[in-house]
Amino acid sequence: MIAGNGRLPFLFAQAARAQGLEVHVAAMEGEADAGLVSQVKSLDWVKVGQVDSIIGVLKRQGVTRAVMAGGVGRIRSLSQARPDLGMLKIAASLRSLRDDELLRGIARYLEKHGVEVVAPTDYVKSVLAQPGHLAGPPLSAEQERDVALGREVAAALGAVDVGQTVVVKDGVVLAVEAVEGTDACVRRAGKFGGPGAVVVKRCKPSQDVRFDLPAAGPVTLEVMREAGAKVLAVEAGKTVLLDAQLLFSDAAKLGFSIIGY
Repeated sequence: MIAGNGRLPFLFAQAARAQGLEVHVAAMEGEADAGLVSQVKSLDWVKVGQVDSIIGVLKRQGVTRAVMAGGVGRIRSLSQARPDLGMLKIAASLRSLRDDELLRGIARYLEKHGVEVVAPTDYVKSVLAQPGHLAGPPLSAEQERDVALGREVAAALGAVDVGQTVVVKDGVVLAVEAVEGTDACVRRAGKFGGPGAVVVKRCKPSQDVRFDLPAAGPVTLEVMREAGAKVLAVEAGKTVLLDAQLLFSDAAKLGFSIIGY
């Protein structure tokens, strides 16, 4: 596993172990949680942008199949990356350094070196959001309309590989996600729109499901509470719900609605 931040690396490690697999980790410095070491067979730290180091870690452990699990903050990737020769070769082969194209380029480079990249959700399908009303009160007609608008805008945003989150209130787009990430996007929306907003997360139209799927969890709800947002709408089958049962119970306590569309 090539591990970034968040809960997904832990969920993947637990699911893989339950399936009788040994998990060896190349963990991103400054991103992955050090506690992951107790959940896996081995863990080695690599710097963001050190793709040849990742290959070295995986090869030493005899790994021929790997997943990318967890995020790498965009700000950190821009300001603290230390690209090695492998990453420079990848960058030189690409038309742009947008997220999806860069990740596909990294996957192709790994595969050239004998490591197949597969989707972590192949092992933990239970983390994907199901369709329908998932938690909290039913949506009002106004909230339904805001969800529809958010879906439309998120599709346009994703088509140019910018972000996956849109926040809407009363038919007005308050914020769209760019380099700052989902949490900062939601907080910014709260400053502009006050309470009652709808947060919509959607996969990019050309999303490679092996990496960078949209994700939400209890932390997302806490940020929504800070910002006054009341609805979380996510794309079913393509959004990772972290600690889903806690997420749903928290939503019910807070009076928030969660839907999979």
